[in-house]
Amino acid sequence: MTRFGDRDRSLEELERDCWPAPLGVETRLMATARELRRKPLGGLTVEDMRLLIGQDVGLAHLLPLAVEVLRSDPLAKGDMYEGDLLSAVLTRSAEVWGESPELRREVRLIVSELAEVPPALKRQVEGFLAL
Repeated sequence: MTRFGDRDRSLEELERDCWPAPLGVETRLMATARELRRKPLGGLTVEDMRLLIGQDVGLAHLLPLAVEVLRSDPLAKGDMYEGDLLSAVLTRSAEVWGESPELRREVRLIVSELAEVPPALKRQVEGFLAL
C-alpha cells in the first residue's frame, strides 16, 4: 500500500520494474502507460490514475491514491466522463478486492454515500456491491 513518502517515487521505482521499449509496434495506450509508470505518484492526474487502473497497472500503489481522491470527490472526472475514476476502481477484479479488504470497505462506503448514482455507473456499482 502506498505511504505518504512514496508520492515522490514512480511506479517503476516502487515496483523495481522498468518496462523496456517494445521491440515492435507499441499501441498509444501502452506507450502512455509505460511513460506514466515513470512519473512520480504525486504528479499523477485523475486521468493518469484512471488509465493505469483501467489497465491493472500498479494497483497496489494506485488504488489507495484513487480512493483518497474519491473520498473528497466520488465522481472525479478524468478525460472520459464524470465518475470515470470511480468506474475504473469499481471494475477491478474480485481477486484484487480480496487482497485489499480495507480499501474495498472504503469504496463501499463511498458508493453508499452517493446521493444518486449516475446512469453510466449503475452497472459498475451493482457489480462491485455484489462482490
